[in-house]
Amino acid sequence: MRIGVISDVHGNVLALDAALGALRREGATTVVCLGDLVGYGPYPNEVIDRLREEAIPCTLGGTDARVAFAFAEPAARDGVAEETLAWTRDVLKAEHVAWLRNLPVQHRIETPAGDVRMFHGAEDDPAGRTDLRMHPQVLQRLLDRLACRVLAVGGSHVPYERHVGDAIAFNPGSVGLSLNGEPGADYALVETSEGEDGTASVALRMGKAEYDVGAVAFDVIAWGLPAVIADVLRHGRMMEAPAEEV
Repeated sequence: MRIGVISDVHGNVLALDAALGALRREGATTVVCLGDLVGYGPYPNEVIDRLREEAIPCTLGGTDARVAFAFAEPAARDGVAEETLAWTRDVLKAEHVAWLRNLPVQHRIETPAGDVRMFHGAEDDPAGRTDLRMHPQVLQRLLDRLACRVLAVGGSHVPYERHVGDAIAFNPGSVGLSLNGEPGADYALVETSEGEDGTASVALRMGKAEYDVGAVAFDVIAWGLPAVIADVLRHGRMMEAPAEEV
């Protein structure tokens, strides 16, 4: 079984198409998106349309919640995040807002190698953070509590993986706003298999798909979104310190 995992699309449909194309070529039988579908990028409606067309299961991200739920939005504040989220709220179709409001916080897939558990930030809070660099024993307790062999979390925009015993915890990075120093769309592929002896194994591969970054950066500027977003897209890293964390 091959499961494609993506996260943090952030309104970038060209990057989404590139990641989905790469996963199809690698034989993914299903794809799951870990949230933060909108915000920052210039194509929020197109991203949701594509995810719905492809029937891709998605979990709710912190940015999605801030766009879709008034109570999830903190007091007004200046900065790149607030500017882009305000723009997203203005252009997002009502049916897409309603769709975001119905997204689950977690997703689970049963495999011969054990369960794969997925969420955006924290297990009960899309806006939270799960730092996979935690002590191995603490990470093992988290995996035991979630009863999973594989844990996938989003939010950091940087691909990362940990192996604890025969379990894997990872962050697939960001499709639409990668911060790992290389432009492109991050994705991950989880492969599980069952041997003749009845044992099951799991393997993880991280990848990056190329897309027309310049075209997306141009549209960011054309729509009046902050120029720093275009710079991040071009360079795959934060070029200057924004008023708010991505």
